[in-house]
Amino acid sequence: MTKNENKAYKVGDTITVYYKVKEGEKVRIQPFSGIVIAEKGRGVSKTFTVRRVAPGGFGVERIFPVLSPNIEKIELVEKGYPRRANLYYLRHRVGKEAVTV
Repeated sequence: MTKNENKAYKVGDTITVYYKVKEGEKVRIQPFSGIVIAEKGRGVSKTFTVRRVAPGGFGVERIFPVLSPNIEKIELVEKGYPRRANLYYLRHRVGKEAVTV
C-alpha cells in the first residue's frame, strides 16, 4: 500500500486534496476541496472524482488518480453518510442542497 491508498476517505466524504502543480520551473501545492462523488477502476488505474461548488454557483469536478505522485496529501474535512455508491445526482442540485449528502 502506498501513502494515498490508505483510504482515509470514501464516497460522500468532504475532503481536501493537496495537488502539486508545475508552473515553468516552480512547483506549488494547490488545494482542491469538495465531496467525493465516485470511485472507479482498480489497481493502478483507480481514480476518484471530487466535486465542489465554485463561486457563482456552478459545479467543478476533478478526477484524481489514487496512486498519482502529484498528490501531496488527502485530508478528511467531514464524514458523509451516503445511501448510494456514486453520488452523480449532486450534479443536478443547486445551492446548499448540492453540498449536503
